[in-house]
Formats: sequence, C-alpha cells, structure tokens
Amino acid sequence: MILAVAIVTGFQEEIRRKVIGFGSHIQIIKYDSNKSLEATPIEKNQQFIAEVEKIPGVESIQPVGRKPGIIKSGDAIEGVLFKGVDQKDPLKFFGAHLTAGRLPKLNTTEKSDEILVSAQLANQLKLSIDSSLIMYFVQDPPKARKFKVSGIYNTGLGDNDFDKIYVIGDLRVIQQLNNWDSTLVGGFEITLSDYSQLKAINEQVYQTIPNDLTSNDVEEIYPQIFGWLGLMDTNVYVIIILMLSVSVINMITSLLIMILERTRMIGILKALGAGNRAVSMIFLRQAAGLTFRGMLFGNLIGIGICLLQNYTGWISLNQETYYLSSVPINLDVLHLVVLNAGTFLVCMLCMLLPVLVISRFSPAKTIRFA
Repeated sequence: MILAVAIVTGFQEEIRRKVIGFGSHIQIIKYDSNKSLEATPIEKNQQFIAEVEKIPGVESIQPVGRKPGIIKSGDAIEGVLFKGVDQKDPLKFFGAHLTAGRLPKLNTTEKSDEILVSAQLANQLKLSIDSSLIMYFVQDPPKARKFKVSGIYNTGLGDNDFDKIYVIGDLRVIQQLNNWDSTLVGGFEITLSDYSQLKAINEQVYQTIPNDLTSNDVEEIYPQIFGWLGLMDTNVYVIIILMLSVSVINMITSLLIMILERTRMIGILKALGAGNRAVSMIFLRQAAGLTFRGMLFGNLIGIGICLLQNYTGWISLNQETYYLSSVPINLDVLHLVVLNAGTFLVCMLCMLLPVLVISRFSPAKTIRFA
C-alpha cells in the first residue's frame, strides 16, 4: 500500500509539475471570444499586479506572449508555438530540464534572438547548439525571423503538445512582430507555492482583476491531462482495498487457528470464572501484536524501497511511454499515518468476528472433549 500510494502520487506530482512548467498555475488573459493560441493584447502595467502578489501562496506573476509559427531548417518544416517570456523570468523549469547548451540571455536592453527548443524538435529539424533557423509567422503580411538555438531541453512530454511544439524565447520578439509597444503583452502567468490552494487562489485572483480580464487555472486549461491524472486515484483505492482484504483474511484465519488450538485453555479459563470479554481480550492482544509486527516490517520494507528509488532511481521507465525516465516517489508523512492507522483499525475491527466464536464455547464440553 505504501509503494502504491507513493508511486501513483509521485507520478501525478511529476506530470503536474511538468505541465505547470509550460503554462504556470494560473493564467490571466483578455476576456473575449478569441479562442486562438494567440491572445488579445492587454496592458503590461496593471494595478492588480501588486494586489495579486500580496495574496498568500502567490510566488510570482510574469507577463508572457504566445504566437504560432513555422520553423524551416534545411528541408524540414515543423509547426510550433513560440512562447515569449519577460527578461525577469528566471526560466528555472527549463533550466532543470536542459540537455545541452544554456538558457537564452534575456537581460539585455534589446530583444534577444536566442531560443530554447526541445530535443524532439532538434532531432526532427536536425538542430544543435548555435544552429540558426528561420521561423515564419502567419499574419498579414507574413513575417520571418532568424533565431539561434542557445539550449535544448527535454521534459519527456513529447507526445502531449508540449515538447512537441513549444519554443521559448524573448517576449519582445512577439511585441515587435505584432507591432505592440513595450506596454502590451499577451497575458500574465501566476506561479503558486502550494498546488492544493489552486482553486482558492484562482478565485481570489478572479475577484481582483478587472472585468475585461479572466483567470484560468491549469486544470481548466488542460482538463484532459488532469482528468487522466485524477483517474489514477481509482487505481490506488482498488489496490488498498485488495491489500486490506488480503490482510484481513490472513489475520482472521490466523486468529481462528489460535482459538481452535487453545480450545481446552478457553474451557479451563471459563470454568475458573473468566468471562467471554476477558478471554476475548487475550486473543485480541495477540492479534494486535501480530498486526503491529507485520505493519512494522511492512513499513521498513516499503519505506526502504521508496527511499532507495528516490535517491538512486534504480527502477527506470521508458520516457516515451510514461513521460518519466524513472519511477517517481512521493513519500508523504500524512499518507503514511493514514495508511498505518487505517490498516490497524480495520484489522482490529475484523478481529472481533472470530473472537465471537469464544462466546459459543461451553466449559464442560471443551474440557471434556478437547
């Protein structure tokens, strides 16, 4: 049960973290009927920014822009989504997933022509560090820009329209392409310190921003991915129920054998005046001791395997299939406490069933025939 919960919650957390890395926890955009990948521009200098930054749980708020494009490198052509970030954006997420090169230099006074591309795009377009490429932007009139690859990243989300299409560069490139001045951006991305507060903080943000803007959390933006992650909880519940069922059956069987082997002793105790409750408590204490010892070894083995995997990653995965290179582990103290307390409680409650057999024992018969 410990391994099942640690692995499933670890997988959910890792995939969630990667998706959030591409689009943040909450996005603020113009409230209109525009459903394209390129949002309607809004003012960069907004009064609500200071108010949002004061909301507990908000780590940062950054301006961004997105623009569809087509990359041509040699004879290869790929459709991409160019994401422009502000020079204050540290790009920590992509820095943690760099496989070659470095992050683009965005802290200059002029726009940067350096970009990050994924390993999947680099392989398809035969790109390497310092490679030059032409990106075409479909607009009226169409425009083309030359870029240089400064870094290559790989998050493992190649088949989910993330690594497959995202190119990261300077927000000022999008401003120039769209004929925006420096006061216009495509929207804002908000990063939180605690994912569990996502819905509550999104509601606060929505109440803070003007009526012509709207806020969407990451679960609303990618419902299919988070719906899939939510379904994994069912697997955990099934595994826990099966494991508890096996534990309960084993404990009931063991306790019944103990009772039947000591039929004569039960008869003697009853003949000496011991009540059913007193005799039952003897066997319940024995059952509690067995359960506790089993849980102790189970915790040592389960937590030990989790720690070993967490620090060594010795169990690997096919990243193309599972989006992760090794089995993820999420050891949560609350999960451990709930699992142990719940298991012990269920087992002890079920032990009451075989103990009821003791009340049917007749002292005379058990002493005579045992």
